[in-house]
Amino acid sequence: MAKTLFAAPLSSPRRQSDSMIKLHRHDLPDGLDLGPVVAIDTETMGLDPRRDRLCLVQLSAGDGNAHCVQIVPERLGGRGADCPNLKRLLANPAQTKLFHFARFDVAILRAALGVEVAPVRCTKIAAKLVRTFTERHGLQALCRDLLGVEISKQQQTSDWGAADLTPEQLAYAASDVLHLHALWARLEGLLLREGRLELAEACFRFLPTRGALDLMGYDEPDIFAH
Repeated sequence: MAKTLFAAPLSSPRRQSDSMIKLHRHDLPDGLDLGPVVAIDTETMGLDPRRDRLCLVQLSAGDGNAHCVQIVPERLGGRGADCPNLKRLLANPAQTKLFHFARFDVAILRAALGVEVAPVRCTKIAAKLVRTFTERHGLQALCRDLLGVEISKQQQTSDWGAADLTPEQLAYAASDVLHLHALWARLEGLLLREGRLELAEACFRFLPTRGALDLMGYDEPDIFAH
């Protein structure tokens, strides 16, 4: 059963308190349609997809609402990777998955759920291709610079493996997907302006392979570093 929560307000044109956050344990509900482009993020116990477990998957259709799926291991009374609706969406070739720093997310989703996530877009790669005048490519900086939206990172390093997530954690998790559609629209315009959209698309197509290489241990040394 989904639990509906409301996030704390943020200083933005659209208050996050106007957004609805639904928490689902184990899987997305049957029949949920999140449209052709789905913003996705993950929360984990750490930043090594070979070691750290997946705890939460956040999704948004770009409608101002967020769905958070809590992944609970079987040893803790959950269903683990038994989430057929979520896995079907992640692998659906007709739905584009929109991430920020997709390299990590596609790797952890492959490791935890055994699914290749495709097709994908990544706002961090897009930003690096067109915002070469700055090193500010984090989600917080991009939302501030391109959308005039302030998002908080206070809960980023909290315990995502807890059985009961706090409203503050869920508000933080939702903020990572609620603005990705608008952010992509701005970045896609910049990619078109600078003639780099095709280059970006080639990078996006490679991301599932890059994630697989990371899981095999080819993150360091990077085989492309030469």
